[in-house]
Amino acid sequence: MSTPRQGHRVSPTRLCLAGALALLLAFPMGVGAAETATKPKSTGAPSGGQPSMGQPLADSSRIAAVVNGDVISQADIASRARLFAISTGLPMSPEVIDRLRSQILRQLIDERLRVQEAQRRKIIIQDAQIAAAIKDIETRNSMQPGALRAKFAAAGVSTIALIDQIRAQLAWSALLRDTVGPRMHITDAEVAEQQKLEAQSVGKTEYRLGEIFIPAEDPGNIADAKRFAETVISELHAGAAFPLVAAQFSQNQSALEGGEIGWQQANQLDPAVAQVVSQMPVGAISNPIRVPGGFSVVALQAKREIGHEMATIVTLRQAFFPFTVPLTDPQNPTDQQRQALLKARSATDTVHGCDQMEAFAKTVNPPDKPVSPGDVRTEGVNPPAFRQLLETLPLGKTTEPLISRDGIAVITICTRDQKNIGEITAEEVQRRLLNERVEMLSRQTMRDLHRKASIDIRDNGV
Repeated sequence: MSTPRQGHRVSPTRLCLAGALALLLAFPMGVGAAETATKPKSTGAPSGGQPSMGQPLADSSRIAAVVNGDVISQADIASRARLFAISTGLPMSPEVIDRLRSQILRQLIDERLRVQEAQRRKIIIQDAQIAAAIKDIETRNSMQPGALRAKFAAAGVSTIALIDQIRAQLAWSALLRDTVGPRMHITDAEVAEQQKLEAQSVGKTEYRLGEIFIPAEDPGNIADAKRFAETVISELHAGAAFPLVAAQFSQNQSALEGGEIGWQQANQLDPAVAQVVSQMPVGAISNPIRVPGGFSVVALQAKREIGHEMATIVTLRQAFFPFTVPLTDPQNPTDQQRQALLKARSATDTVHGCDQMEAFAKTVNPPDKPVSPGDVRTEGVNPPAFRQLLETLPLGKTTEPLISRDGIAVITICTRDQKNIGEITAEEVQRRLLNERVEMLSRQTMRDLHRKASIDIRDNGV
């Protein structure tokens, strides 16, 4: 939100789902048989490089704005508009660019200011970090690895705009972490006080929310920001994925987490947001909500009573046999894929119990496939067939081979318990307080950068 909230609690559900996602990456196709490197961004160089849709090529080199000497071209705006159109399903047309141009330009100005400040502080974002962020976006949107790049390529759209945006987000997050470092220590007294306040709210309703925040601090920008928010909402209603749109266009620190801000009480939200959320059904998306500093678009993902949420939690161990090439035709596997299946079947027959599975998995798993993905909340696991397996497989029994595009997994369930995950923990309180401080610092720093910057917006280009 645009103002610091009184609370920002990261739910146990979210922590459990993180473990589930790590597990599901091992077999994204469910239960059954059978270019990530990027170029470093050069200092001061405009991103993009493609002409805007429906405009002459000469227009693409025209200057839209100059930010502390760095040029933002019409091509940069067109590239970002393409990115939005591909992500949401909007038709790629001159009308789309015209509708989005003003807000996209302001977003690019903010990104350029953030990158400049990160460069001034010598913060470097590695290609591997960008590749990991793209993979996380794909995971949050139930996409296969590489699907995002393939989607853009199929539409004839460069991924440079997405890479530039992610680079800016990662650089800004790193800058904030470095800046808030001396203030990262949360005292036991602060945690105890917050837990006391939280305990008084047990039984009240709280809401699990996603948010897309669109800044509009300049009074002259309010109409454009609202129009942009309305365009976002119309595409969400038409089926665009909320996490993907939030990752690309939300301007708060939850953007790369798909806009996920966790469980919130009404008194922890901006009053205008709280009033709307309290009347929304689960699954709904709000209209633009005017809040200090801009507009919020919120998605109500779930409701619950504070302190009372029972869930089935399992722990497990998994062994993973990777394929050297992706499995594209289950009826015609390669020799290496056949050998991997034989090894997985052998593990099913010979490995019994979690201790044996853990020892065995440590000898075969690649570095990116954890032996233990942590606590997994079964209610949040997809596909349904895999969720049923987690809920019904006898403890200590090893599964049949679970085949995916990238390899084969076998797992053993170690424990299965009913837990009240609505209970408030010290770790959650610490994380919430830190998130509040980081978000407040982000807003303050952006205001300072705008105040000190030389920004020349060209209405007609040159």
